[in-house]
Amino acid sequence: MDPNVEDQPIHIARANISKLHNAVQLLRRVYFLTSRGTREAAVVPVDLGELIQEVGGPDQAAAILKTHLADKG
Repeated sequence: MDPNVEDQPIHIARANISKLHNAVQLLRRVYFLTSRGTREAAVVPVDLGELIQEVGGPDQAAAILKTHLADKG
């Protein structure tokens, strides 16, 4: 596993779960798990995951971020 690459094939992430966990926890990195080159899931620091839950889940968090980004532009 290359911790500098944000897209990680699922089979490599599975084989290196401890390294992935450490990079997310200690380096506060976000990684995307891929299958055949397509992003299927993300591994994020726990505080970000908790914030997503707090605002009502991933769809609500995405809507909030999109609105915020649109207001800045």
